[in-house]
Amino acid sequence: MKTVWMLAAVAALVAGSAEARVSEKLAVLKPGAVVLMQGDSITDGGRWPGDDFNHIMGQDYAYILAGEIGLTYPERNLAFINRGVSGNTATDLAARWQADTIALHPDVLSIMVGVNDTFYGKGETLEAYEATYDKLLADTIQAFPNIKIVLGEPFLMPVKSYAEDYPAKRAELEKRQAVVKKLGAKYHLPVVLYQEAFDAALSRGPANTWSWDGVHPTYAGHALMAETWLKTVDAFWR
Repeated sequence: MKTVWMLAAVAALVAGSAEARVSEKLAVLKPGAVVLMQGDSITDGGRWPGDDFNHIMGQDYAYILAGEIGLTYPERNLAFINRGVSGNTATDLAARWQADTIALHPDVLSIMVGVNDTFYGKGETLEAYEATYDKLLADTIQAFPNIKIVLGEPFLMPVKSYAEDYPAKRAELEKRQAVVKKLGAKYHLPVVLYQEAFDAALSRGPANTWSWDGVHPTYAGHALMAETWLKTVDAFWR
């Protein structure tokens, strides 16, 4: 009888430990990890350079993520860095990659770029976008073999100037979205499906609830992005 009780206790302990491992949220964010957010104006969020914590993360999904994660896991002592730059394309990222990514030694790197390449690029082709983005990933993984990289899908909403001929504009952006998904599959990385999240959100509110100009999110849109990022990253590395 005593043996049966002991076996049952051990089984319960093992089951409890397994359940704790499964239920641990964002296990990929190890204690002391450096989390770097990289991209264009959507990530930039009007951030200020320097060490003023009121401004260094900008006013966007990156700030919300840093706040939510920092509040939930203060014991992990995570460091969040934002290096998004307004107007950037993949080519612009490549020009500053050494200083703004490699030199910062990130443990987790989140990238979102593509909308400027589609509508405001400097003549870069779709092929150049893919080749440049691919090299950024390859170089980063070579420098940091254990790094965790998250790819954000660029998105577009039918608001203001983008509402005119939206299907055609959306089709152009979808070519870059396909590249991001292709690279995610190639390097076995999670892709945060922002477009899918915004499309689904239209059942809860009109497009201008989520984006004020078709490209840049509102505060509600940034909150939606943060929520989608958290769910994607947690599910991928659970």
